[in-house]
Amino acid sequence: MKIATWNVNSIRTRQEQVVDWLQTNKVDVLCLQETKVVDPDFPRSPFEDLGYHLYIYGQKAYNGVAIFSLKPLEQVGTGFTAVLKEDEVGELDEQKRVITGAVDGVRIVNLYVPNGASVGSDKYEYKLRWLKILREYLRSLLEKPPQALCVCGDFNIALENRDIYNPKGREKHIMASPAERQALQEVLALGLADAFRKFTTEEGHFSWWDYRHDGFNRNRGWRIDHLYLTPNLYEQATSCAIDISPRKLTKPSDHAPVIVEL
Repeated sequence: MKIATWNVNSIRTRQEQVVDWLQTNKVDVLCLQETKVVDPDFPRSPFEDLGYHLYIYGQKAYNGVAIFSLKPLEQVGTGFTAVLKEDEVGELDEQKRVITGAVDGVRIVNLYVPNGASVGSDKYEYKLRWLKILREYLRSLLEKPPQALCVCGDFNIALENRDIYNPKGREKHIMASPAERQALQEVLALGLADAFRKFTTEEGHFSWWDYRHDGFNRNRGWRIDHLYLTPNLYEQATSCAIDISPRKLTKPSDHAPVIVEL
């Protein structure tokens, strides 16, 4: 099974690029973030014509997640409230950032973690609260079958200094502050491991490059798009790689796809 995650930064803008990529990379499951479109306006037919079943959870202009699967998904749920109580989740599901479904004994959890804007801001505090609820959400999922989880998406966090082209001053930088890293570590402590780092340990590998300052061509990137696996799946992983080829296209997403093979 091949599972890919890709922040496309608007599915309607990047529709042709995603179709072309899927024709070359026939993954079993593709998880998208930042689809930026309400569900009725999602461009379904180009992907259904490729044989994919679509599961979408979107909103206008911002956020939005989707799962494409060659096989129908089971146990599909959207938002934290698909698992947790509404009073526990509060307003966190107003932004469409979480979708899950199961296929062939594997539960896929597709996430678009809030960016946080700047350290100490209201959006930063929102991000930390969101990650705390994410931990409870995943803990609940792990108590139910299937317990083989692939938790993937745009985490908006570079977990280690080797995940940043220049980590100097990262303590004050959004996506790498100590509180964000600690919050993600607490999520991973549930029993999740980084598929990419199973196969690639050196620095210099990134999944996001700022559009500004010629970031991609200078490889001034961050690795913030991740695939985390429970131990049973981690052992089954045979490869995990970042495909930078779509980032070379005209008007690309600022993110590249990441693919794990089980």
